[in-house]
Amino acid sequence: MNHRVSQSARIWSRRQCINIALGFFFALPLMHDSDASAASLSRTVSVDATPSQVWSVVGPFCAIKDWHPAIGACSLNGVNPPTRTLVTKDGRTTFVEPQVARNEHERFYSYTFKSSPFPVTHYIGTIWVVSNTDGTSTVLWTGTYTPLEGKDAEADAAFAGVYDSGLAALKARFTH
Repeated sequence: MNHRVSQSARIWSRRQCINIALGFFFALPLMHDSDASAASLSRTVSVDATPSQVWSVVGPFCAIKDWHPAIGACSLNGVNPPTRTLVTKDGRTTFVEPQVARNEHERFYSYTFKSSPFPVTHYIGTIWVVSNTDGTSTVLWTGTYTPLEGKDAEADAAFAGVYDSGLAALKARFTH
């Protein structure tokens, strides 16, 4: 009997990863707080570069320090899947983010918060690089989360600021 697993069987599709992550995400509030309501936020930007060019900048899990204007340092814990620790440029804020899904072929990864200053629980963020028909790319950054009670607007604003500034920096990086 052949026990080798095919390459395609080992690489989950984006849809499978998202469905699993979202299923887990939406079940958690039910286990912890029946009054909690999930929120989501998505941002996209068109980038004048091929998907492989953009993924080479965005894809490495700690590369966010090289393209996001707010991130000054990133370190990995050396295990698989990795957890990254991000420190803002001013040194005052730290995020600890385990990677929960990754697909090189479909150019996306997902992560969650082990710790962050954002007023949310059950966060799952995903960054995708998608091919456009004209050879350019679209970068999608999306997050689902449960805001702490009374912190909906604050949470939405925090994520919008992070996503918008990061995506604007990526667009500028590839502008000719």
